[in-house]
Amino acid sequence: MYKLLDKYSNPKDIKKMSFDELDELSKEIRDFLIENVSRTGGHLASNLGVVELTLSLYKVFDLDIDKLVWDVGHQAYIHKILTGRKDKFNSLRQYNGLSGFPKRCESKYDTFETGHSSTSISAALGIARARDIKKEQFNVIPIIGDGALTGGMAFEALNDVGFRKTKMIIILNDNQMSIANNVGGLSTYLSKLRLDPSYNKLKNDFNSTMTKTALGKGLVNSINKLKDSIKQFIVPGMLFEEMGIKYLGPIDGHDIRELSKVLSMAKNIDGPVLIHAMTQKGRGYNFAEKNPNKFHGIGPFNCDNGEICITSEETYSKAFGEELIKIAEKNEKVVAVTAAMPDGTGLRKFSQVYPERFFDVGIAEQHAVTFSAGLANEGLNPVFAVYSTFLQRAYDQVLHDVCIQNLPVIFAIDRAGIVGEDGETHQGVFDLSYLNHIPNITVIAPKCIDELRIMLNWAVDQKFPIAIRYPRGGDYKSINIKALSKIDYGKWEIMDEGGKIAVIATGKMVQHALIAKEQLKVLGLDITVVNACFIKPLDYEALDYLAKNKYDIITLEDNVVTGGLGSAVNNYFSNKNIDVRINILGFKDEFITHGDLGTLYKLYKLDADSIVEFIKTMY
Repeated sequence: MYKLLDKYSNPKDIKKMSFDELDELSKEIRDFLIENVSRTGGHLASNLGVVELTLSLYKVFDLDIDKLVWDVGHQAYIHKILTGRKDKFNSLRQYNGLSGFPKRCESKYDTFETGHSSTSISAALGIARARDIKKEQFNVIPIIGDGALTGGMAFEALNDVGFRKTKMIIILNDNQMSIANNVGGLSTYLSKLRLDPSYNKLKNDFNSTMTKTALGKGLVNSINKLKDSIKQFIVPGMLFEEMGIKYLGPIDGHDIRELSKVLSMAKNIDGPVLIHAMTQKGRGYNFAEKNPNKFHGIGPFNCDNGEICITSEETYSKAFGEELIKIAEKNEKVVAVTAAMPDGTGLRKFSQVYPERFFDVGIAEQHAVTFSAGLANEGLNPVFAVYSTFLQRAYDQVLHDVCIQNLPVIFAIDRAGIVGEDGETHQGVFDLSYLNHIPNITVIAPKCIDELRIMLNWAVDQKFPIAIRYPRGGDYKSINIKALSKIDYGKWEIMDEGGKIAVIATGKMVQHALIAKEQLKVLGLDITVVNACFIKPLDYEALDYLAKNKYDIITLEDNVVTGGLGSAVNNYFSNKNIDVRINILGFKDEFITHGDLGTLYKLYKLDADSIVEFIKTMY
């Protein structure tokens, strides 16, 4: 089916191919990606944009020796295809299948595991410095996108790279900025001139000779000042130059010939180099080119029309965005903050209705939290919508800048619990643990979508930090669940009192408990289901009531057991010397692999069937 791709066997094959063959291979890879990702879902647009860039890296470098570090890693599909994993692509992001991100256990060519943005330069710098200490010889090439470059960690790494002048080649994959042809042509010409060995030798010889005398030193300084003034005017990469990193570009990221030439010359530079490659997200697939955000991370879709195969249901993210608009209409102090996730968090429509009250700060979660604290400090009601896994990156800011000052920032924590196919780096199973021990913050979770709306309305009227955690997707259609009519601070809801086994569940796990209750009734067993809508603080009166009435307690949460709801409940009873039989159900002390939600819940025995089996076994 694929003339070149089907014959391809290993990275060395790329070096033998002509540029015309590589152009043809680029087309085949795009067709392969569209065909396969349409079945499994995944990150399509970003991968379509780096086909030629990836092939150029393979053409120039020896991947058996040299090391690529992919920032975030969701754009490493071509890299996976070219390193022996093409035939496994039908298992992409499926349980026991290929990960959607680089994994060292999958291939020796996956140098470093990534999943969150802005980490590649730091990791690559560590690898490069280790290489130098061990006196080894290989190239280190981090590939970072313009979006990831907004993360402060990337600039911390760049500052370190430039200070020590560590030899490495940084690829800036820029699929956002538009630069006019004349500027690009001039800059490419200057880059070629500055890469020329004879030019660099002449420059070094000149500086060495002239700096031997006072007059010469003065002349060199004057020339350098003049050169820098000119470069500030015509070279777009002076920011990097000022940091001590040679800037080359911008270069057409879809021109394998030009990229290969510049990469080959960059290998001979003794020091850090940044190559600015301009690419088009979604390139080669019309629907992805027109709507790259939709095809950034997408489920299975129809190749012919680009439409998602499954009709979208009402989701927590959508409900959150809709309700926040209604709240903002009545409360002009409400503002929304996101870290480059307006679509994923449901804030896109808010940004259109209230553009002056919407702030997308880029991939910069630490900044987003402290920025929100500043807004709250001046009397506004900031709502920071963020995925659970990404809020981890701003732990210190939550503690130091929000909670110490007891500022009323609302953290709308989306994708809490497992998220499925994105795997270890994206599972949101740690937020209860890293928030529970911070003073001043209140942590709540809705058991259904309608309850999220109620909680959000309640939260904006409070004067302290609040975290609302909710899952990916929507509610189960198999049960009819009624939301709380109002929120009483620190109070739980005893939903359906039955036998002397009390399942204290939080968030969407309440739905699992209710489904399990119906199944148990058929078996002649009954349980009491408690909606632990407040995780911090706990409902101590409810716990005392359950203990006094001799209930056996099972806690149920989509968080790691350590430091979560069950741990807090157990600590309460232990500290009061209350003798209660308690079992804690949650995720084990391990990272959770990728796979669909149903498979993962079953694997970790947190689905309704497993809860039923657990209760049957225990009682």
